[in-house]
Amino acid sequence: VYCTENNPPFDNGVLNAQLLQQAKAYVDDKQSKTFWFDIRNTDRSVGATLSGYIAQTHGDQGLAADPIIAHFSGTAGQSFGVWNAGGVELYLTGDANDYVGKGMAGGLLAVRPPVGSAFRSHEASIIGNTCLYGATGGRLYAAGRAGERFAVRNSGAITVVEGIGDNGCEYMTGGVVTVLGKTGINFGAGMTGGFAYVLDTDGRFKGRINPEMVEGLSIADLPMHQEHLRGLISRHVELTHSPIGERILSHWEDYVDRFVLVKPKANDVNALLGHKRRTVTELRAVTQ
Repeated sequence: VYCTENNPPFDNGVLNAQLLQQAKAYVDDKQSKTFWFDIRNTDRSVGATLSGYIAQTHGDQGLAADPIIAHFSGTAGQSFGVWNAGGVELYLTGDANDYVGKGMAGGLLAVRPPVGSAFRSHEASIIGNTCLYGATGGRLYAAGRAGERFAVRNSGAITVVEGIGDNGCEYMTGGVVTVLGKTGINFGAGMTGGFAYVLDTDGRFKGRINPEMVEGLSIADLPMHQEHLRGLISRHVELTHSPIGERILSHWEDYVDRFVLVKPKANDVNALLGHKRRTVTELRAVTQ
């Protein structure tokens, strides 16, 4: 028998432990509480331990009405907000690595650059590759670009980002993805459910859609989708103070016709929002 020395992990989950330690009593009592932390790129899977404890104690969505809110400042390591449970709201001022929101089931993630940043946020990456992989619920708002393979296998998360790389929404089966900027190629490959709103910044987006199973439609004659989209962008601006989001809302008539609705060819466009007669008030409510 041959044995080797132990290989302890580099990341001991210190920040995860601190978050759970401070929040545990409030979770037990189902009492909302807000916390503040610094974060760095060696802090991985932040929020996972808290989400696991919430799910174990109250169920995946058991704390949705009494959220634990945590504000972070800095650069998050991989898998920020992974497996996020309902009732966990994580706000990051800075940026994050790959796998943000992987497998998230509920709650909220919001990522924005520091106030006073000189760069144009919608032209800079703020989260990495493979974000929202396998997500089943929750919401992600990012005031900047995401990397490649964004929202692959997403089945229920709702998100607004400001640009993505190749292979966005691949094998997606549910949820809503809004992209306020350029995408890479092969968008929507194998997508069988959910839908996306994409701002066609250069008039070439339809050439970047994988045409096998999805199609791109104008929302010019779809007023309910226009209102739904405007509600999503409004929420994005509220949480991230996105300059490009503010510009779109301020010049709505100039931008609305440039959005493309991407959906599976087999799905009726009038059924995407649940009911073709849904009221404006109801649409606003589902974006919150």
